[in-house]
Amino acid sequence: MAAEPFRFLTAGESHGPTLGVTVEGVPAGLALTAEDLAVDLGRRQRGYGRGARQAIETDRAEILGGVRHGRTLGSPILLLVANRDWENWGPVMQPGPLSDEQAAALGAQVAEGVKRSTPVTRVRPGHADLAGALKYGFSDVRNVLERASARETAARVAAGGVARAFLRELGIEVWSFTAEVGGVAIDPAAATRSRVEADASPLRCPDPEAEERMVARIDEARSNGDTIGGIFEVVAHGVPIGLGSYVHWDRRLDAALAAAIMSINIVKGVELGLGFEQTRRFGSAVHDIIDGRADDGHWIHRSNNAGGTTGGISNGEPVVVRGAVKPISTLAKPLPSADLITGRPVDKAHYERSDISVVPAAGVIGEAMVMLTLARFVLETLGGDRMDVVRERMAAHRRLMASTPPAPTIGGRPSAAVAAGGDEAGSGGDD
Repeated sequence: MAAEPFRFLTAGESHGPTLGVTVEGVPAGLALTAEDLAVDLGRRQRGYGRGARQAIETDRAEILGGVRHGRTLGSPILLLVANRDWENWGPVMQPGPLSDEQAAALGAQVAEGVKRSTPVTRVRPGHADLAGALKYGFSDVRNVLERASARETAARVAAGGVARAFLRELGIEVWSFTAEVGGVAIDPAAATRSRVEADASPLRCPDPEAEERMVARIDEARSNGDTIGGIFEVVAHGVPIGLGSYVHWDRRLDAALAAAIMSINIVKGVELGLGFEQTRRFGSAVHDIIDGRADDGHWIHRSNNAGGTTGGISNGEPVVVRGAVKPISTLAKPLPSADLITGRPVDKAHYERSDISVVPAAGVIGEAMVMLTLARFVLETLGGDRMDVVRERMAAHRRLMASTPPAPTIGGRPSAAVAAGGDEAGSGGDD
């Protein structure tokens, strides 16, 4: 039985020795090096409003399996991203049992009030602390927060780098930008920066004037000991018609993209295309008018309000997905909360080093999740265990989507009466 294409599993804790990710179902023959993965890992660490952790880590993914001499083998790919901060945590986070001496030393540190060594019991509002500790039976919330931490997403971005290399071979490019921070949104008409220029800016934002006001909002949150959220947008160009299906809920491309973005730790909402704005308009101002097929076979839509998918299937327009990023739940001025053990209120929840805003980084993670999803749907549509076969099948698929369909028939027989089609068809009102 063939491996599910681009299935990935991550492992590791925020302050453990390393993060790991296994990616399976990648065709053989894909050119892949650690340098290919380093670009997005570096982009994930940048952005105005990031915390001190990013000054400690310099993320690199080490390829330890599934690649030989710079080419994938078709076997599972194993990637490791080391946590440099692990050196500062030692026995607190070591995987092996503590010796009597180590346990005594940690106990002494707890008695001295060393925060890093002290079990965490004051749960943070908005984090997985309380629900996770109760679900898994922990009396120390560190067992939860170490895995629920967004540090895990570094492994996802490494996996996304594999998907980027794959999609690029097939003419599909994915990028993201910051669309809103703290209620300050970009003006599309003022989005004058190129992709390269936006990526190099403090917030990875294409609108320089809006970015200035976004930075001011982050500074305001910082000065108040607070955090702030926003919205990122991911755009995929070159996606062919025909990925996904309407025949079952779990084969819909839009549903898979929404789940992928929603799986990011800090995301609380997802939109495709116009998203919720569609609810505020009449249908005549929402649906993308189809102008027909061009000479090269490309189908022309006057707009892309649907965000590149209709009926769960990619329609040839750019895929556009947005993620709503909540404010980070670890505040420099912690909110009131309660203690896990006593159940009693406390004045302040637990605080650890934290970012102020992570919207630019969340966009890079969003790219990774979109790319991993698109790569899976490409291989589910085309099949192929080798890159040369996949490339040929993609070229054939694009030609097929651009070709003229056969004339309509009735019962498999040609009929002049239906050759030109009609405008009376309907769905019965449930479309």
